[in-house]
Amino acid sequence: MKCSSLEEVRENIDRIDDSIIRLIAERAEYVRQAALFKKDEDGVKAPDRVKAVLQKVREKAEKYGAPADIAETVYRNMIAGFIGMELDNFKNNKR
Repeated sequence: MKCSSLEEVRENIDRIDDSIIRLIAERAEYVRQAALFKKDEDGVKAPDRVKAVLQKVREKAEKYGAPADIAETVYRNMIAGFIGMELDNFKNNKR
């Protein structure tokens, strides 16, 4: 979609950001649930799963024409945050 003003560009970015945040909230709920199925902290950290997710992210970024390096960086940060959240949930549920 070609925009005719900076305001229109910003409106579209805001609309997309709203969708992204909603999806992050949805993802967070599944991460909370995942902690219930993990047996130990190594299962929470799951380095092989992280590696597989990052590989899929790069592939999807290329498929959709997104900058793969940026997508990977965003996901690395998001995953690190979610692992921290999941570790907290895991520890709290194991008490």
